[in-house]
Amino acid sequence: MVKIYKIIWLLLFFGLFPFGTEAATLYFSPPSGEYAVGGVFSVSVYVSSADQAMNAASGAISFPPDKLEVISLSKTGSIFTLWVQEPLFSNSSGAVNFEGIALNPGFTGIGGKLITVNFKAKAAGAAVLNFSSGSVLANDGKGTNILANLGSAQFSLAATAPIAPSSVSKATAPFVVPSALSAPKISSPTHPDQTEWYAKKDAKFTWPIPAGATRVRLLVGKISLAIPTVVYSPAISEREITNFEDGIWYFNAQLRNAGGWGGVARYKLQIDTQPPEKFAIKFIDGVKTENPKPTVVFDTTDSLSGIDYYKIKIGEGDFFPVAPEIVKSNPYTLPPQSPGKRSILVQAFDKAGNYATAVEEFEILPISSPRITEYPKEMRNEELLVVRGSTHPNSQVTIWLQKEGEEPKSFVVQSNQDGKFAYLAEDKLKEGIYKMWATVTNAQEAQSLPSEKMTIKVLSPTILRIGTWATSLLVIVVPLAALVMLLFFIAWFGWHKFSIFRKKLKKEVREAKASLHKAFDLLKEDIREQVKMLEKAKTKRQLTEEEDKIIEQFKKHLDDAEKSVRKEIEDIEKEIK
Repeated sequence: MVKIYKIIWLLLFFGLFPFGTEAATLYFSPPSGEYAVGGVFSVSVYVSSADQAMNAASGAISFPPDKLEVISLSKTGSIFTLWVQEPLFSNSSGAVNFEGIALNPGFTGIGGKLITVNFKAKAAGAAVLNFSSGSVLANDGKGTNILANLGSAQFSLAATAPIAPSSVSKATAPFVVPSALSAPKISSPTHPDQTEWYAKKDAKFTWPIPAGATRVRLLVGKISLAIPTVVYSPAISEREITNFEDGIWYFNAQLRNAGGWGGVARYKLQIDTQPPEKFAIKFIDGVKTENPKPTVVFDTTDSLSGIDYYKIKIGEGDFFPVAPEIVKSNPYTLPPQSPGKRSILVQAFDKAGNYATAVEEFEILPISSPRITEYPKEMRNEELLVVRGSTHPNSQVTIWLQKEGEEPKSFVVQSNQDGKFAYLAEDKLKEGIYKMWATVTNAQEAQSLPSEKMTIKVLSPTILRIGTWATSLLVIVVPLAALVMLLFFIAWFGWHKFSIFRKKLKKEVREAKASLHKAFDLLKEDIREQVKMLEKAKTKRQLTEEEDKIIEQFKKHLDDAEKSVRKEIEDIEKEIK
């Protein structure tokens, strides 16, 4: 009956709770039960590796030595055919150790027995079995550890024998998950998407701590199914790690409560801080070509995250994206380009946002410009404009018309197989002076430079032209007459002001002349008195030579001063006449 219960339990376990792909689990069977103190019961250790062959496993089992005692270990039914060491146990420390090998091709399945432990219940209470460590190695020639979960078991030991449950209740009893806690939910505020690549070397991870969790163990490495080994007690809920190297990393976390270690959670981290490989832009037709859509090659690689997309900028235009598949499968053809020199800038972005840049200059040579062979140099505004010319066969000709002071307007016509084209305006042109020229775009979308500019005069009918001429004449004559009158008034006004100034100046000169004569006469009189006094002294005594000399100098200087003043006054009078 006991065997039937075990078979039913195994069917429930493997049917209701399949294991994840490419991951192995070590677990106990049965995971729970009730036994009487003094009784003996068996617990087997199983391995599950449903999607990948394993060829070796090891484990260290811990049990409470005050509640349980190992009577014996059994290898019966084990998938191991070779033991690295014989299974061992220690009742004093409460430990069981095993390590064995399943020879090639190894074991693939969901219920491979490894070892059976026969226990004796020593005291009443709860007895918990845990794996303190474990490993399951893949049969891949590398010994990759593919262990993902370590189970646990809990048994209730009573002083009296428990009532045996019926077969129905045993078969329908709810299954208890081997792990006491489910795997924690890890998130990263710095690297929120596990499928994306990032150029950040510093990362932060967080996870919630459920009630009852007392410890957490962590591990960071490049093995996707590694078992955490660094224990934090009490349990922490976040961890920051700096300066990651480029590559794919896994952050592993596992929680523990009173029931044992729970499932292992893994968070994938993809870091790439290096730009794609350097590359150059090559023009298939050369950097000088008449081809308006030149073909270029600029493919590159990124060894880690891979090329995500390209961005291209031509001349002063905006950047536009290009998928890497387009560039890799075929040389890339640029959009149509107008004639002239310009540069092309290509940025290659990897999936982490790093980019490499290449720049090259190229020149699109123009095709020959159209020739306008027939057009009216002068026409009336009641006529329609007719233009004829020659250019490249089966090409698109653009006629440009620009009236003075206005923006140019364009009209498109098609040349025939001989290259001849003609343009007939749909609307009449307004009176004025026009500039006309033409450009051409051939079937390959190559463009020309503008042709020589022609001048067209559009005139109104004769009567209107006379009126316009008269109006134009009045527009010129009236302002001119007003200007002449203004100049005449300014000249008259200036002459009038000058005459008044001249009269005032003459008056001032006359008054100055009279004042000067008067002052000079007084000075002469005073000097003559001085001379007379000296001459009178001469009658009384003999004058010295110096005194005679002074008298002569006074007379001479007085005459010279009078002549000079009279001459200056006469010069002023001449200037103002």
